[in-house]
Amino acid sequence: MGLSSHLGAWLVGTVKDTTGTTAGTMRNMGATVATQTVNISAASLAAATTATQAFVLPAGTVIIGAQFYATTTVTSGSTATLKLSINGTDVTAATTISGTAGVFGLSMSGTGATAAGILANVGTSDVIVNFTTAAVTGGAGTLLIEYAVRNQDGTFAPIPYTA
Repeated sequence: MGLSSHLGAWLVGTVKDTTGTTAGTMRNMGATVATQTVNISAASLAAATTATQAFVLPAGTVIIGAQFYATTTVTSGSTATLKLSINGTDVTAATTISGTAGVFGLSMSGTGATAAGILANVGTSDVIVNFTTAAVTGGAGTLLIEYAVRNQDGTFAPIPYTA
């Protein structure tokens, strides 16, 4: 099966416009979730002690989450960590990824108001998401980011209903 491209948000639901005040007559459309992945070799993982490009996200995107799938156990002289940043602002906490192969959720919480604002809307132009590691000596895996595409100003088309 092939891939297809679509510019803009995919809205899904059964009611496009609100015509009443009960379920079934009120707008219930929402954007679908998109993902991007990047495979990271052992050499690239160990070399990412400074910001290394992982993804480019469209303007207006809201970031939902990120995971690192360690397909080979990440080794370390101490505790290996991985974090994501956008425009120099950390948007995840440094997450321990060493000791075992497996799935590591990158925490989006506790990173401050600036990071929360970026996660809620990356801005009016496309952004590069970088990853940084510390203390990695071996291992490999796949980094995944989940997001919803919106208009550049953070709205959906049509503009979402507000109470």
